[in-house]
Amino acid sequence: MFRRVLFGTDFSPASRPAFRRAIALARQSRGRLLIVHVVPSGMPMGAEGYVTPRMYQEMETAIRKSAQKQLDRLVAQAKKAGVAARGLLLTGAAPEAIALTARKERSDVVIVGTHGRTGLDRLLAGSVASRIVGTAPCPVMTVRPR
Repeated sequence: MFRRVLFGTDFSPASRPAFRRAIALARQSRGRLLIVHVVPSGMPMGAEGYVTPRMYQEMETAIRKSAQKQLDRLVAQAKKAGVAARGLLLTGAAPEAIALTARKERSDVVIVGTHGRTGLDRLLAGSVASRIVGTAPCPVMTVRPR
């Protein structure tokens, strides 16, 4: 039984099937669903190669506010489906942050979507899902987009 389900999302269309699977699994096992989104850390570069600290702070605040709104929307959808759910907004590198959270929360399973990249795209963009599989302390279910 998967009583503690962690769903990692980047809010992309590729994550929607994984979200549906996470809700179904949590509901089936009468478990709790933790919905996690990770905001990347780091200083973005502007057109001139520099962003002022104030502009960076404004951008970071806007990004976090938007992410929290999307996270709240997913939590509401899960609750409407009859699942005990909460959201968690993290900062850092997604694979490491999700694996660390799975360990801290003693998650029974992590569910993430995949973008289905192959070949050169996968080599250049990497695979967040495969890095989570390699570092998570529990089983990881990857769900391909349809």
